[in-house]
Amino acid sequence: MSVFRRGRGGPGRVTTQVAAARTGHVDGGSGGDAVLLDVREPNEWQAGHAPHAVHLSLSALAAGAGLPEEAWARPLVVICRSGHRSRHAAELLVARGADAVDVIGGMRNWSAAGLPVVDSRGGNGTVA
Repeated sequence: MSVFRRGRGGPGRVTTQVAAARTGHVDGGSGGDAVLLDVREPNEWQAGHAPHAVHLSLSALAAGAGLPEEAWARPLVVICRSGHRSRHAAELLVARGADAVDVIGGMRNWSAAGLPVVDSRGGNGTVA
């Protein structure tokens, strides 16, 4: 079974394990060619996000905001809390010409897999 899934003409979807590998969150943080783009709202981001993720809320993206500089010209792995908003964000990004996939199950699956979650101060975070 493939870990990369493409919907009907839409962006691909990846498992949490593939997302972690593509963004350098496994093997001691080495490697990873993609940026983890978290599209949750600011209060959710502050409560807990993956280390080294980049934040751009779906509401800002939908309003036409550009990508943060760290995400320019890089593959994007888009994540939210459950995978619904990230799917929409990935569709918007692909329509703009970006190389983007979304994470199946979002931060819920990320946390359940034992992957790190930090708060806005760098401490242990929670998935809001």
